[in-house]
Amino acid sequence: MELWGRMLWTLLSGPGRRGGTWGWAFSSWQPHSPLAGLSSATELVSHWTGVFEKRGIPEARESSECIVAHVLGAKTFQSLKPILRTQPLTPQQLKCIQELSSHRLQRMPLQYVLGEWDFRGLNLKMVPPVFIPRPETEELVEWVLEEVARRSHTVGVQGSPLILEVGCGSGAISLSLLSELPQSRVIAVDKEAAAISLTRENAQRLQLQDRIWIVPLDVTLEGSWTHLLPWGPVDLVISNPPYVFHQDMEQLAPEIRSYEDPEALDGGEEGMDVITHILTLAPQLLKDFGSIYLEVDPRHPELVSSWLQSHPDLYLHLVAVRRDFCGRPRFLHIQQSGP
Repeated sequence: MELWGRMLWTLLSGPGRRGGTWGWAFSSWQPHSPLAGLSSATELVSHWTGVFEKRGIPEARESSECIVAHVLGAKTFQSLKPILRTQPLTPQQLKCIQELSSHRLQRMPLQYVLGEWDFRGLNLKMVPPVFIPRPETEELVEWVLEEVARRSHTVGVQGSPLILEVGCGSGAISLSLLSELPQSRVIAVDKEAAAISLTRENAQRLQLQDRIWIVPLDVTLEGSWTHLLPWGPVDLVISNPPYVFHQDMEQLAPEIRSYEDPEALDGGEEGMDVITHILTLAPQLLKDFGSIYLEVDPRHPELVSSWLQSHPDLYLHLVAVRRDFCGRPRFLHIQQSGP
């Protein structure tokens, strides 16, 4: 699922959120062909692949395979035992597949259709309009893990950092770091109540709730950072903030425009609105020589570098840029040097 998931989100052009009325899927959609005689998983995958292709649904076969496998209790269609692919499905299973497929026909993202998605091996609950984590973000987490391992000899880090995530969404980044750094602790903040609730639920599902503080917070509000001071200075700030240039919002795929929260995507005229708030906030919270890791638009490394040079009082320096799996400059490592 990971491989085609990457293709799916590459096709969908990056980040996204909200919209869409679920009820419309049932009131306006009519089956394109009678389902009578279709009883096995293999037959249903073929049927819905054809329907999705006619309607221009991206990744038609992968969508149909995932829906059928999900209803049958499997992660992927390929992991189903051969007998489960050919034996008749129950009426309830057939009905469930039809309902989920009708949502996909309305361009609902597959993650919302299934109500869950895997991120770095963690199964996370997904609900609209909370931002869906992309495959690129898995690479951001990997980079942070590499850097923590490399700096494990540094006093105050030693594999047990205190991490602040700005804009936690579903909790994907925070919970991945907690699961792979058993001694770490995380402060996860988001301004949206739906995101706070979903991160809390996912933390409990994964039994990671004891090492995460989930705080409603809008970092764009003046003085908001003072609410975080009781937790003490942090080693790392990490964020996949809204970074889409405002003029690019209309070019996003229907799955993104209609279902995901636009505020999780729209970064303003140059995609920098929330990024600059994070950079302004970070020095108030970071330990000496602490680091910031950001996922950004490929146009941002140069913009961020210029912005930092124009704000020398922050004592922040862009020390590394990393490319994503498509070769685009996507991730930034910024370090505080101290006055």
